[in-house]
Amino acid sequence: MNDGNNPQNEELSPKGETAASTPGADPATAQSDAERDAAAVQALIAENASLKDKMLRTLAEMENLRRRTEKEVADAKAYGVSSFARDMLAFADNLRRALDNVPAEARDSADASLKAFVEGIELTERDFLSRLARHGVRKLEPKGQKFDPNFHEALFEAHDESVPAGAVAHVVEEGFAIGDRVLRPAKVGVAKGGAKPN
Repeated sequence: MNDGNNPQNEELSPKGETAASTPGADPATAQSDAERDAAAVQALIAENASLKDKMLRTLAEMENLRRRTEKEVADAKAYGVSSFARDMLAFADNLRRALDNVPAEARDSADASLKAFVEGIELTERDFLSRLARHGVRKLEPKGQKFDPNFHEALFEAHDESVPAGAVAHVVEEGFAIGDRVLRPAKVGVAKGGAKPN
């Protein structure tokens, strides 16, 4: 029978010391352990805040990149044909010149074959402009509008009392736009001497 003083009944501490032989904890050591733990917690909180900030910045950068990429793709779809369309405007101009060079009297007195030829050119011009329109290219209609240097190129001033001063009185060459960008400004004559615009 064991009487409680037997060394076999003593519990061992994690360091291998017996519980009975462990003296009371040193207050200075306990305080330094607590301070060390508090400092470690503060360091972890600061690191967590830093990592959270980096993560939020990265997410914001990724969102900005996504938006920028979407805009670039939309612009490429809308304006990708700009260079080709600008080159094709010469074709539209030549069709219009061909039609303008057939006087109205000649059209009225022409035989059936010339009328058919002129109608074919008109049909080709309409078809060509409608195909350009399918790709976002539209003809500017500046006549009578207030002169806008973003869409019009002034070639001369004209005395025209029927048109307000500063408005487009004559269109020398048609202008075209794609989306909200100008492919080619309309070359115009601006009215001078008419009534002041409202």
